[in-house]
This record gives sequence, C-alpha cells and structure tokens, in this order.
Amino acid sequence: MANDIDLDKLSDEIIAGRRLTRDDDLHFFITCDLTELRHGADKIRKTLCGDKVDLCTIISGREGKCGENCKFCAQSAFAHTGCAVHDLLDADTIVNQARLNEEEEVDRFAIVDSGYGPTKADFEKIIEIVNRMHKELKIELCCSLGFLTAKQFHRLHEAGITGIHCNIETSRRFFPEICTSHRFEDKIENIKRAQAEGLAVCSGGIIGMGETWEDRIDMAFTLNELNIRSIPINSLMPLKGTPLEKLPRLTEDEILRTISIFRFINPDADIRLAGGRALMKDNGRATFTSGASASITGNMLTTSGSTIKSDKAMLAELGRDTTPDWQLPEGERWDGPYRYIR
Repeated sequence: MANDIDLDKLSDEIIAGRRLTRDDDLHFFITCDLTELRHGADKIRKTLCGDKVDLCTIISGREGKCGENCKFCAQSAFAHTGCAVHDLLDADTIVNQARLNEEEEVDRFAIVDSGYGPTKADFEKIIEIVNRMHKELKIELCCSLGFLTAKQFHRLHEAGITGIHCNIETSRRFFPEICTSHRFEDKIENIKRAQAEGLAVCSGGIIGMGETWEDRIDMAFTLNELNIRSIPINSLMPLKGTPLEKLPRLTEDEILRTISIFRFINPDADIRLAGGRALMKDNGRATFTSGASASITGNMLTTSGSTIKSDKAMLAELGRDTTPDWQLPEGERWDGPYRYIR
C-alpha cells in the first residue's frame, strides 16, 4: 500500500468485506493524517457495530500480592507501590456491588482476581458467588481470574459466567520484555481453553510500555486471528514503584491513533476504552469518535474522574445508546459480537 492511501476508500472497502492482513504494508497507519484516520475508523464502527455502547464494570475480588512479575502491574509482589492488599471479598460485598451496577443499567459485571489463578478454596467461593448473582440478577457476568483449566472454565460457564477476560498485553515479540513469569503462549492457550468451552473472551492489552507501533499492529492482528470480539485498550499510567515508572506518558493523539488502527484491523469487534482515561481530555470522549464502541465504567482506578452516570451522559450527548441488552425484550436485543441473549 502506498503512503498516500485513501483512508475513506479503505474504510469503505472494509465495510464492504475486505480484511487487512499481515501481508499488507500498514506503515501508513503510523504517519497518516490522524483526523482522516479517526474519521475512517468511526465510519467503520458506526456501520458494522452501530451506536450501541457496551458498558462493563469490575470489582477487585482479591487484590495485591500477585506472584507474577508483569512490569506494568501495581499488584505484582515484585513492585513497591503500596497498593491495596486484601483476600477475596465476601459474597455480600460482591453481589451488592453487582446489584448497584445493574440498577445503573450496565451491560456486564466482572470479578477480577490478582495472581496466576485462584486458590482451590477461592475458586469454590467464586463459583458460589456467581451462582448467587446469576439467580438474583439480570446483569451479564464475566470474570478475570488468570489461568484456569478447562474444567474450571466449564464450572464457571455452568454457574452463569458468559465472558472471560484475559489480556495478551502486547505483541508476541515484546511480551518477554514485560513479563517472564509466564509466556505469551500461556495466554493464547488460556484464551483457547475458554473459547473451547463456548465462553466469549475479552482480550486486549496495554500501550505505552516501550513497545513500537509495529508491536501494536501485531497485537491487533493476533487478537483478530483469535477471533476476539471485545478488545480493551489500556494506556499505561506509569506508577512509582514499578519497573516502568520512568516511561513517558502517552499523548492523546497516540491513544486515538492506536484505537483507530485497532478498528481498521478488527472492524466488527468491540474496541473497549479501558485504563488510562486520565491521559485524555474529557475522560476519553474523543475515542468514541475514533472507533471505540465499548468502555469500562464506574468509580475505579481505570476510569479515574468518571462515573457510570457521567459516562452515560457523555455517550448520550454523542448519540450513543447505552441501554443494556438484558433490559430489552428478546426480540429487540442487539445481536452483536460481544452481546448475549439469555
């Protein structure tokens, strides 16, 4: 492809069914006009994903003392960040938080657990909690519990979990630069086990860790090849006490360019705004006119300065629909790539 690529034409071709491949020369993405790139990405988003924005919230079920050495993570035992540390929260705390999120009409709620994977005792508690939420609530249920066996994924599915979160973090090439306590291939195998169970997988990564633009493009293709339908994009907030604390912060333009590129390569997936929103004006409002079609929301670190209410108000101003599918009659539910009909 030439550097003077017609982005409007390319977006029309993608809408018509063309898919970019690793064999394409995509270096123009790195230097092309950002306004044109964002326009093309948003046209793809609007046509292939519509104006529905998928909103999810999370709760840190267990926090801190993670034995993995991921350089970006405040919860790693190898870091010295003074982050909160607690064992798995009690069932009432988790269920009540999910209920509050349901009352604010969020699409899904996820339990996040620090560490390589939950202990046997914690896993049994999580199963009990998920069973209770599934019986008492309508909100969709997801979890991010690290590395699990096929049997564990099956039990979660039976209990009511419909989505699994497992970030690949970055490109295969760059992964050993940020983590050596587990392999990139371990991530891929974990994702495939969840998919084999019939669970949808939410998987993306973090930008701004010292990777190249080529690494970001490679990550986008890896996710496409794994048929990931929900792709969270986190922007690193360098934290004191982590090995990446001295890295420069990303600019808003870098973040918007990345999200737009991911939309061109993953045209019908949910590109989800995640951590690092404080790096952008108006909590990342411009990402939703750059190809983003989903977001993590709520009062938490990843959405510093925003709430579910303020996010919904912002999205309403942009003409987006945040009505959760579980609230609609079955015949009216949006049948998209990362939405479920129960």
